[in-house]
Amino acid sequence: MRGVPTSCILALLAAVASAAQAAKTLDIYFIDTEGGQATLVVAPSGQTLLIDTGYTGFGGRDTVRIASAAKDAGVKRIDTLLITHFHDDHVGGVANLLDRLPVTTYLDHGPSIETKGYPAAYASAFAKGEHKVVVPGDKIAIKDLDVTVVAAGGKGIDRRGEPNPNCAGLTEQQGALEAGENSQSVGVVVAFGKFRFADLGDLTWNKQLALLCPDNKIGKVDLYLTTHHGGDDSPKAIWGMAPRVAIMNNGPDKGGDPLGWKNIKASPGLEDLWQLHFALAGGKDTNVPDTFIANVDVNDQGRHLKVSALADGSFTVTNPRNKFSKTYAAK
Repeated sequence: MRGVPTSCILALLAAVASAAQAAKTLDIYFIDTEGGQATLVVAPSGQTLLIDTGYTGFGGRDTVRIASAAKDAGVKRIDTLLITHFHDDHVGGVANLLDRLPVTTYLDHGPSIETKGYPAAYASAFAKGEHKVVVPGDKIAIKDLDVTVVAAGGKGIDRRGEPNPNCAGLTEQQGALEAGENSQSVGVVVAFGKFRFADLGDLTWNKQLALLCPDNKIGKVDLYLTTHHGGDDSPKAIWGMAPRVAIMNNGPDKGGDPLGWKNIKASPGLEDLWQLHFALAGGKDTNVPDTFIANVDVNDQGRHLKVSALADGSFTVTNPRNKFSKTYAAK
């Protein structure tokens, strides 16, 4: 580039480097564990956060599906494993997972309030790595991402929020679920630049109210993983998060309840709901079109959904079953 000032060359190289960095995506794989949860978060840096591990048994089915998503993502290890709570559909797959992918750090809310301890397979696993109990307000160290714990151990994050107009008439509920492990779920918000994703595990009605009413302490999000697999136990207070897109991690016979489905679909500003499964309980009236469903048959192949987000807040959802993708522009 003879005759071009050095300063111009340096500026051009800096612009190219900046553009390359901006083009890197945060990739999130919503893995089908038949109504459990396993969500693989892959940062632009390549570091990984796996939220839950699905069920144990079934011939290692859920671990095979996690490993398949990891292979698609080009990753060979889990840097951080976060267990939202100690029910079999979230923590059961840990032992099988370690047969295929090594894990460095284990995070959870502390011992189960139902058993007063840790599941044996999980305790054996974290004894060989780094283990930490997280509390609301903690940050989970994943390079390029800002991951904030907003709920854990029955407590919510203590910070100022915006008034939530969707709280009118909502009251606390009584029931066994409020005293069990679901209520202890770790909830996180994952931010990459302007893009925000919320996963609240199986957090119960009352704990969601505490986070969202009268003020929304979570804030607005672009992407929301439906709480408790799209069950009917989430108050309309979730509308305060104003998700643009929701992903439902349901199975054919678990989650995706008609009342829960309608509540999510009615969220103001929601552009689309995507589902891991066609929910048999709902029929055509309370399921999205097949285009937006990863698995439409009961005897499925365990396909996942993938979200790729840019730091400007835009993101794309892809359904590998039919290779359909939809991009949501930055706002």
